[in-house]
Amino acid sequence: MQESDDDNEPDNTVGDEPAEVREFVVSREQHQVRLDKVLADCVPEFSRSYLQQLQAAGAVELNGKQAAKPAAKVAAGDKLRVEMRPTQQSQAFKAENLPIDVVYEDEHLLVVNKPAGLVVHPAAGNWSGTLLNALLGRDEQARALPRAGIVHRLDKDTSGLMVVARSRQTMDALVRMIAAREVSRQYLAIAHRPWVGARERHVNVPIGRDPRNRLRMAVVELDRNPGKTAQTDISALDSVDEGCLVRCTLHTGRTHQIRVHMASVHHPLLADTLYGGSSVGAMHRQALHAFRLAFAHPVTGKELVFYADLPQDMRGALDLWGLRYNADMLTTPG
Repeated sequence: MQESDDDNEPDNTVGDEPAEVREFVVSREQHQVRLDKVLADCVPEFSRSYLQQLQAAGAVELNGKQAAKPAAKVAAGDKLRVEMRPTQQSQAFKAENLPIDVVYEDEHLLVVNKPAGLVVHPAAGNWSGTLLNALLGRDEQARALPRAGIVHRLDKDTSGLMVVARSRQTMDALVRMIAAREVSRQYLAIAHRPWVGARERHVNVPIGRDPRNRLRMAVVELDRNPGKTAQTDISALDSVDEGCLVRCTLHTGRTHQIRVHMASVHHPLLADTLYGGSSVGAMHRQALHAFRLAFAHPVTGKELVFYADLPQDMRGALDLWGLRYNADMLTTPG
């Protein structure tokens, strides 16, 4: 599950460092697609705002000519050239000595257990104290990598497991694996209302920006609003009159995907006030935890599986409602 990359901070490219150059040929599938969308697809590890800044600075060429208009349409066979220049914003990312809960580490990657409340990547309003700042402070190798090796995100108030690259080879491989859905991500969530009907439910409805509230995402009709396909498998683990404990398996990684899909089936997450949830007891953030992460090591090929037990605030909410939970639920196939 990813956080939004968007921010509105002005920025200009700076510095005399040699820029990394990337070149692409527009595919048939990208024919007549907006240039900014194609750039985001070709360079998924960078934010849209950063790519837009590169366009404005003349660092993007389309068929040998500067391409500054994000809305310009491209054609199959067009040639794109992008200079990945440093920016004031990227150079402002500072190393900080912050604690990180490292679940696994080798020379190629780390797996971390992110606490709720920790922002993953600096953005407007959160330029310090983020996971990226902590990674820069922990490992000099991170300074040579885009986003300090971060290849996916969790919302600020979602806790749980994330994989982070420690080399460019690993980073590129992980980005491809996530795009190809070769990284398995499962979450535990506490939701309002008792679960009714079949214990397994597959939700396959597209998600886009809510046209009535730009701070939210929503289920949309793609013929009427922009959005992307989104798939989530939901398994009910326990249910009481007040609510239910569910396991969610992501097949795509849209912004706020589980939160939106759970609300769409009339089970908003506990304390997720943005999507219709209410706080209960000490639970004041969305009750969502990335408890399982599994993938083949991008260098060694070894199958890796990691688990992170529920944090205390979610355990307290389960106890308050009388929902049953034990560690065996973590390793039950799903």
